[in-house]
Amino acid sequence: MVPAPSFDSAVAAGIVTADQASRLTAFYGEQTPGRTSRLAAVFDLAHVLWYAGALIVIGAMGLFSTVAFSQMGAGALVATALVYAVLFTTAGHYLWHAKGLPIPGGLLVTVAVAMTPLAVFGVQEGLGWWGRFGEPGQYKDFYVWIKGSWLATEIATLVAALIAVRFYPFGFIAMVAAVALWFLSMDLAPWIGGSQDYDWALRRTVSLWFGLALMVVSWAVDLRQSRADYAFWLHLAAIAAFWGGLTLQDSSSEIGKFVYCLINVGLIGLAIFLTRKVYAVFGAMGIAFYLGHLADKVFKDSLLFPFALSLIGIAIVAAGLLYRRHRPAILVAFERALPAGLRALRPAQASGR
Repeated sequence: MVPAPSFDSAVAAGIVTADQASRLTAFYGEQTPGRTSRLAAVFDLAHVLWYAGALIVIGAMGLFSTVAFSQMGAGALVATALVYAVLFTTAGHYLWHAKGLPIPGGLLVTVAVAMTPLAVFGVQEGLGWWGRFGEPGQYKDFYVWIKGSWLATEIATLVAALIAVRFYPFGFIAMVAAVALWFLSMDLAPWIGGSQDYDWALRRTVSLWFGLALMVVSWAVDLRQSRADYAFWLHLAAIAAFWGGLTLQDSSSEIGKFVYCLINVGLIGLAIFLTRKVYAVFGAMGIAFYLGHLADKVFKDSLLFPFALSLIGIAIVAAGLLYRRHRPAILVAFERALPAGLRALRPAQASGR
């Protein structure tokens, strides 16, 4: 099946107006609303904003949550998780079915699924239902440490992901399930080994074999598609070397860490310029590292930081929706604003040549 065409080049050539291009794009998208989620997504700024915003919200309620946030109390944590889950599921359902936008809709549903650990943590903490491996500690430790008391949280997350995929067949939900499966494999290892001692050697071994098994599964899924992209590997080697060296730089000042974040934002911009996702992936990881630093060091006593971060994520998703609506006009303006020298440096697939 061929994806809906892009009319950006036609707008740039003056054949159609930006408004006509938007209507034509919407018309082609409406011809196959039920199969949209199976089409290969065009990599543009809208997708970057959607994924970045969703990941920020997920991180705000998980890895980037603060100590003060975890100490709100079991009832408040459960209420927060349920409110987030209902709101994001409702918004995702609306975008998916009413607007025919499965990507942002699916991402919002993924955010709702990612609220499961927070809800289960609050329920278990409130009822005192912790198992033989003791208290789990702070909620954010779920994303850092491996403990048997997280088993119920991981199983509940898997169930939520399976239910979500049943109604919203969106691939990124599988990422949440895969992470929960990895955590589950690490927590089950002491039981399978017949020991409560869980040293780092066992963790490395379990993670190694789980990763190998997941690679085989991913390979089997990927066998349906085969397309050589030699330039991709060159880009991957280049960004891995650059980003690794940048991340390992020792900066003790907050200004230096902020500059590090800005450079990673620039990598996302470079990904858009070159239409190469790998730069966006590494840039997003760098931004995540910086947000983790803020949550752990700078705002660890702030109750509002996770909620503020959630609002930022929602605003980024909204910006992606706005960009998609006016994409042809924005791209034409962007192309015209670029100096001729920079336009010549863009790859053919980026400039529509």
